Amino acid sequence: MTRISEFVRTKRKQLGITQEEFAAKAGVALTVIRKIEQGKENLSLAKVNRVLSLFGHVLVPTNEKDAPRIS
Repeated sequence: MTRISEFVRTKRKQLGITQEEFAAKAGVALTVIRKIEQGKENLSLAKVNRVLSLFGHVLVPTNEKDAPRIS
């Protein structure tokens, strides 16, 4: 399973835009993009979903037993 940080960074780079440009497109502060890409754990779910929505994704509850393990 891809971590959110890796997913966002990879997708942003595929678009060929900077973190600053991406933050503007997502309507969030630059610090939000940086925190997501650094894998910080204390993030606003609403802001993360705003960022992910640019790629047609959202975070959703998943049963822990069904979720792939990240080592």
